[in-house]
Amino acid sequence: MDSTVHAVYCVGSYARGNWGVGSDVDLIVLLTACELSRVERLRRYDPIGLPVHCDLMVFTPGEWDRLQDRSPHFFRQWQNEKLDLLE
Repeated sequence: MDSTVHAVYCVGSYARGNWGVGSDVDLIVLLTACELSRVERLRRYDPIGLPVHCDLMVFTPGEWDRLQDRSPHFFRQWQNEKLDLLE
């Protein structure tokens, strides 16, 4: 099954522009599809080498869609503040 990166978003303080000393960067990677477990995905898309700590979240399309129901607050916040890094 194809696991092509469909989108990469920056959310959180870096996306809002209110980051400070000690802030991390929050990245969301959306895949077209993926058979890898969540742990294996984090290994594959490890953001090693960034100059700041990174919280990485890797979602399949179905997981991203279900996030609306499971965590509506985070989903709305991320939708409103996300910066598309692949544009």
